[in-house]
Amino acid sequence: MKQPIVKVENLSHRYSIQWAIRDIHLEIQDTGIYGLLGSNGAGKSTLMNILCGVLKQTEGNVFINGIDTRVHPVFAKRCIGFLPQKPPLHVDLTVEEYLRYCAFLRDVPARGIKRAVDKVIGSCGIATCRKRLLRNLSGGYQQRVGIAQAIIHDPLLVVLDEPTNGLDPNQILEARHLVKEIGEERTVILSTHILTEVRATCDRIYMLEQGQVVFSGAVDEFDNYIPPSTLVVTFESLPAIEDLSSLEGMTGVERLAGKRYRLKFANLADAPVYVVKESVARGWDLSEITVERNTLDSVFAELSRKNERTTNEQ
Repeated sequence: MKQPIVKVENLSHRYSIQWAIRDIHLEIQDTGIYGLLGSNGAGKSTLMNILCGVLKQTEGNVFINGIDTRVHPVFAKRCIGFLPQKPPLHVDLTVEEYLRYCAFLRDVPARGIKRAVDKVIGSCGIATCRKRLLRNLSGGYQQRVGIAQAIIHDPLLVVLDEPTNGLDPNQILEARHLVKEIGEERTVILSTHILTEVRATCDRIYMLEQGQVVFSGAVDEFDNYIPPSTLVVTFESLPAIEDLSSLEGMTGVERLAGKRYRLKFANLADAPVYVVKESVARGWDLSEITVERNTLDSVFAELSRKNERTTNEQ
């Protein structure tokens, strides 16, 4: 049976008397991009540092490709590439010199270093600046070099901490494209608190709050965690707010721009068919109707509140 790429059992870590993470279980079997989502202080950095062998956990076990990180830390780290929030660059080296050095640190065989450097320079799109000093590169290219050092030894697992932090919009799009390419061949854990980053990049989400996993599932499941309750409709004849408010099951009406309205129902199950029938009967000339999906921000807030309520009840 194939070993999970990442397996985390009963993982907890305490700083002094404060638990940063508590009783975390994770198992990742396949390649792809896995978002580690959470607000500041939720425990993301602690979990990443333990996964990468930077920090030794207080309790629990971590296995990387079946290797216990406590028993065989060096062998486990050979399977991992890590990009911290601030890329660990030696700015007085050229791109090529720095990547050669990283390959050496990662135990890439001497005869394979040039090939490994050439490969990541090509895949990360930094060929035009391979002879330039790192200090003279833009933030976007420095981030690309940071990603290149994380994959120089061809690891099974790549952990990226806020890889688009501080980049401009064009650089963010380029970084996302690069991360997606890496995720086609490897397992990528991408830590972020930016919700749009999750939707744009990730296949699956693990959300941490107060050191615990409060959600685990696909991005679509996260989107639909809160059942939708509103319709956005367009009426050509502009019915009165009072008439719309009188509809059965209606809990709120909001006039939007143009001829659009937001209709909130206590139960949305039969609401679209009901609104269509009422529009025909009352001559409202309905031209468009859409179920409005909850925003990522509202789902994030609800999961955070749920975990806080659970913690307070314990």
